[in-house]
Amino acid sequence: MRTLTIRLPDDTAQRLKTLARSRGLSVNKLVEEMSTQAIAAFDVEMRFKTLAAGADREKALAILDRLDE
Repeated sequence: MRTLTIRLPDDTAQRLKTLARSRGLSVNKLVEEMSTQAIAAFDVEMRFKTLAAGADREKALAILDRLDE
C-alpha cells in the first residue's frame, strides 16, 4: 500500500470529512471507495470503446432495425 498526499481547498476537505463521517467512514476509506468507483467506470468505458471500435456498424444498425419492427 502507498501513501498519496493531495492538496484540496479547505472547503472541499471539510465537506469530505462531513461526508465520510455521515457514512461512518474515515476520509481515507471514503477516498479509497470513490477511487475504486472511478477506476471501475473508466474500465467499463474503455471496454465499451474497444468493443465499439471493432464493431460492424451496418450489422448493429440492422439489429436495431429488427428490434423496432
